[in-house]
Parts: sequence; structure tokens; C-alpha cells
Amino acid sequence: MKKRNVDLVVISDVHLGTYGCHAKELLNYLSSIKPKTLILNGDIIDIWQFRKSYFPKSHLKIVKKILDFAARGTKVYYITGNHDEMLRKFSETTMGNFCIDDKVVLDLDGKKAWFFHGDVFDSSVQHAKWIAKLGGIGYDYLILMNRFINFLLAKMGKEPYSLSKKIKSGVKKAVKFISDFETTAADLAIENNYDYVICGHIHEPNMVRKQNKRGSVMYLNSGDWIENLTALEYHKKKWKLYQYTKEEKVVEEEIQEAEVKLGVHLVATMLFNNKVAL
Repeated sequence: MKKRNVDLVVISDVHLGTYGCHAKELLNYLSSIKPKTLILNGDIIDIWQFRKSYFPKSHLKIVKKILDFAARGTKVYYITGNHDEMLRKFSETTMGNFCIDDKVVLDLDGKKAWFFHGDVFDSSVQHAKWIAKLGGIGYDYLILMNRFINFLLAKMGKEPYSLSKKIKSGVKKAVKFISDFETTAADLAIENNYDYVICGHIHEPNMVRKQNKRGSVMYLNSGDWIENLTALEYHKKKWKLYQYTKEEKVVEEEIQEAEVKLGVHLVATMLFNNKVAL
């Protein structure tokens, strides 16, 4: 497969370790590109819902692919989110081309870009974590049920249906939260003289110019790999919102069985032990 050269790629909210994660589709996308810089903008591994019994080979391949990028010269920034907040104890850690941090500011062709996950705006995460965790579990099972419904719809020749999107669009508080989130991120970016503000967290892919009395900024959100299957790409001074389509063939990269088993064991041990310690 011929790989596309991309200056910078942003993905977020992959939620590896949950049933809703579209790891095979993400692997196909990552295998089709050759980025100079890769921003992992939070919630890549879902440590909140992590369980030793569920971290399949397809999820481990994503971890391996990310490490392969770093080994082959791609600068990889892992920005921590709320579902992988355990990694915040390693903030400002750099290992070769792989960096872990809470936020990143980059110069993109003379313009300042501010990358962060966005959970700092979510009061439910900051002040009532158990409610947020309960919501995350419910969301995971909602997505799993939605997959079954869409399987039946596909058998009947009907279009897929998104339960969570229907709920979000029908609940005024959810719509207001998304709007407030985008406005708050934009206002802070304008106040700090950033040209771009790039977030994740709310699972709502978007590219829109926001403005207030002080100025304007380009707000971007990379979406997720649970429902939307989206990423942000920056190449030749232009931003693009990428969306995975069903027609794209999933590529299975070779990986040794022993390597898979060892990797699963190491990831499971590390995450489980740290989760217990929280």
C-alpha cells in the first residue's frame, strides 16, 4: 500500500480496551499514512474501564503501530486525557521520539497551535469522578448495543443508526455542553494569542472559526474512534478533517503471535497495577 505523506496527524478518544473501539479501522488508517508528527490527544487507552480479560490483539496492534512510528522517525506526542489520566504522573517524559505531556504547543508554519484533550472544562470529571466513570461504562455498553442493532439493520438493507448521537442531539444539556466546550476553548485560545486550538474529549469532530470581541481562532476537534472514526490532518499549511469510510479495506499487518501475547501481558500488568494504585 502506498502511504500518504502528512505533516501532522491528530487522533483522540480511541478508548483501547473497550468494546466500542474500532481498532481494526484505525490500524488501516494508520497504515495508510506516513506522518512527520503524530498527536495522540487523550483517551487513547481507556484505563477507567480497563480489564485484564479484554485487550484483544487488534488493540495491541495499535500500540505497536504507534511505537513503530516513533522508531521510524515520527515525532509522537501522547497528551493525557481523563480516561488515561494515570499517565499524567509521567508528564514531560521524553523517550526518543515519544513524549508524554498534558498539553503541547507547536509552531505550524509560523502559527501557534495549542493541543490539549479538553477534560479540564468538564466539571463532572473534576468534581464527581465516579459519575463520569459510570457514564463511561454506560456509554461503552450503549455503543455495543448499537453495533448489534446496526448489524440487524445491515441485514435488512437499511442505513446504520447512532443511538448516542440521537441522545446527544435530543438532550438540551448535552447540546449546550458541546457548545460551551467549544466556546470556552476558543475564548482561552484567543486570550493567549493562539492561532489554532485542537481538542478531543467530546467525541464531536469539528473545524470552525470562532470569534469574540478580542479576535478569532480556528477551533478543531479530532472526534473519536468509537462512532465517528475521524482524525485531523495538517499538510502543506492546510487542515483537513479525515473520516474513515466502510469502503476502505482493513489491512492486517504481520505480527508474531508470541509478540502479541507478551505485549498483552505487559500492557495488562502495567495498567492493572497502576489502576489499583489510583
